[in-house]
Amino acid sequence: MSKKKPDEAATSKEPGFEESLARLEEIVREMEGGSLSLDDMIRRFEEGQALLDRCSRKLNEVERRIEALVKRGDQYTTEPFEAPDQEQEAEQPPSEDIPF
Repeated sequence: MSKKKPDEAATSKEPGFEESLARLEEIVREMEGGSLSLDDMIRRFEEGQALLDRCSRKLNEVERRIEALVKRGDQYTTEPFEAPDQEQEAEQPPSEDIPF
């Protein structure tokens, strides 16, 4: 009988993007409802932050995998997708100021 590696077990237990987003929306409704105690609000907030982080990581991962179809003359080619923020960062030279 094969055992799962610890990282595989954690991955399989982690909810997918859609489940995380649905739970995040549920938490928002609960918090806006106004019937939670302060302790419950804090627990929901912490859970929501973890879900938000998970969703954000997943979106960033998917964004890196997207390729944009570009027409050059009569030919279509693919290029890696670059979000507007990434393009602006790439165009700006690195700052030589080193904060200490």
